[in-house]
Amino acid sequence: MTEPIKRKTIVIGHKNPDTDSICSAICYANLKQKITGNEFVPGRAGHVNAETQFVLDYFGVEAPRLVESVRTQVKDIEIRPTKGVDKNISLKKAWNMMQEANVVTIPAVTDDGILEGLITVGDITRSYMNVYDSSILSKANTQYSNIIETLEGAVVVGDKDAYFNEGKVLIAAANPDMMEYYICPHDLVILGNRYESQLCAIEMEASCIIVCEGAAVSLTIRKLAQERGCTVITTPYDTYTAARLINQSMPISYFMKTESLTTFEDRDCIDDIKDVMASKRYRDFPILYKDGSYRGMISRRNLLGAKGKQVILVDHNEKNQAVEGMSEADILEIIDHHRLGTVETISPVFFRNQPLGCTATIVYQMYQESGVEIEKKIAGLLCSAIISDTLLFRSPTCTEVDKQAALKLAEIAGIEVEKYADSMFAAGSNLNGKTDEEIFYQDFKRFTAGKISFGVGQISSLNEKELGDLKERMQPYLEKTLKDLGMDMMFFMLTNILTQSTELLCTGSGAEQIVANAFHTSAEGRVVSLPGVASRKKQLIPVIVTAIQG
Repeated sequence: MTEPIKRKTIVIGHKNPDTDSICSAICYANLKQKITGNEFVPGRAGHVNAETQFVLDYFGVEAPRLVESVRTQVKDIEIRPTKGVDKNISLKKAWNMMQEANVVTIPAVTDDGILEGLITVGDITRSYMNVYDSSILSKANTQYSNIIETLEGAVVVGDKDAYFNEGKVLIAAANPDMMEYYICPHDLVILGNRYESQLCAIEMEASCIIVCEGAAVSLTIRKLAQERGCTVITTPYDTYTAARLINQSMPISYFMKTESLTTFEDRDCIDDIKDVMASKRYRDFPILYKDGSYRGMISRRNLLGAKGKQVILVDHNEKNQAVEGMSEADILEIIDHHRLGTVETISPVFFRNQPLGCTATIVYQMYQESGVEIEKKIAGLLCSAIISDTLLFRSPTCTEVDKQAALKLAEIAGIEVEKYADSMFAAGSNLNGKTDEEIFYQDFKRFTAGKISFGVGQISSLNEKELGDLKERMQPYLEKTLKDLGMDMMFFMLTNILTQSTELLCTGSGAEQIVANAFHTSAEGRVVSLPGVASRKKQLIPVIVTAIQG
């Protein structure tokens, strides 16, 4: 049996997420879970910006967990939950467990779940074939309880939890006179029901005698064994069978591999472990949790049926904006309001793309279409996303559908749109104490046009002076980022929400000239003034792409 995988689906927006990306992921995951009853988890592909954090705090919602990659991991494949055993169990018990579970490897695990070693069928086989040492039972520090279990016997005198840790194993086949010459103190003697042989073994200070064929042990022998500290065990087997079986009572700890174990964490990516597994001769490999505790076993065969993580994309459909590892993921749906990009899918997907000002508006429509009631906090998140993406209906991307959706959601959420928007924008445009990197990546996206790659960041603010200060401050960082990311051009929009205008910082070969020509204006010191331009999606990106391609 293998551990069943709980197939949850991650709902996630683009890198450097904005309010729409975060809120749409939360709300759409909530809708899908209510409709299907399956597990849908919102994720985020970057840090939460100040505006979005204000929204989450206002409505008492936790930020989605950070998802840095959706590459296929060990935990995404079938993990065989082979039970860990105590290192003191007998070889026979380990063998029986292997046969029952149809496995060739068993892990030895502590009470705290820490992996101590591995015992394989090969290890057990070698213990039978390569052992000619009559003292190996004591060298292996074998517990009497193992001997009793292996021989299906019973302890007559002594402590079953004690250990046989000194002396050799021998069969008392000779008469008592001869036995005196080859029995030494601490030995374990296998014998029959002859009183004289039992007496002789005890008097020669044997640590243990095993009486075969279920023979009774006299009171005299029991008393003498008790006085001399000799353990007495009876078994229904004859002496030959008992002698053949007794080595199977040795603990697996003596034969198991404990050093240089090849283990993997359940968070390891499949592609990273394939070569390691191929280079080892083992069939099975232990899987550990993050804290180092044992989880289960996998084999190379498990990798054949590996399935990627199930993912739903919201607010983007371009590969270079998506979380790492998207090419390995099983994309189920895409909900977006941007231009069509480069995401490739393994199989057909549900794809909903509408020319609206915000993805949250589409999610709102889907709530209505599904007949699912929108609770207060969900309404608040969706409304906030629309306000953010449309700059409170001022953006040219805003449609009447967006506006009516936001007003209806505001009513459900119990907020005054104008007043709430002012607080939200103020939280987002408060750049005090933020580094250039935090400001730049607050809302940054990558794009491609033919063979040209470029990035566009944007800051929208109500504070004109703050935007003016950023004009001087951000240009050097723009140049540094262009080099670090290896892109052809880089742009940064300083957008004034009140005047609906943008000062566009440009860097890269011919960047400012491309924009100036496209907008029929001029560039001053790698800055292009764009009155009436506030939307990256609708007003800037299409123009830049057309200019590059033309």
